[in-house]
Amino acid sequence: MAEIVNLNHARKAKRKAEATAQAEANRTRFGRTRTKREADAADRARRDALLDGARRED
Repeated sequence: MAEIVNLNHARKAKRKAEATAQAEANRTRFGRTRTKREADAADRARRDALLDGARRED
């Protein structure tokens, strides 16, 4: 005898699995470590300071 399956539960489980897989893919594509973000922020600040120091006053 076959096991009775509630199709609503099966659909929800499938959607949840797909969403989890998509979230994992997004984390690997867009995720950045804290040290990388801080290094980029420091680099950006250094570059902005250099440009501000070279700015001529009218």
